[in-house]
Amino acid sequence: MIARLFTDHPASVDETYGEHARFAFSFSMKLFAAAFAALIHAVLPFMFEKTASRMIAEMHARTHNRGT
Repeated sequence: MIARLFTDHPASVDETYGEHARFAFSFSMKLFAAAFAALIHAVLPFMFEKTASRMIAEMHARTHNRGT
């Protein structure tokens, strides 16, 4: 019963628990990087003009229709 809490969602996207954990960790690091680029852009608008938007678009493309 408890094991299903850790395996049902990863299985729904055709991944093991470990594969899903690695993907989620990688995704979170990319989100941090995009957030940092947006923060720098807020202060220095001539820097990272499209970086955060591009990163978010790439992440969306990677996850769109995942597991369907």
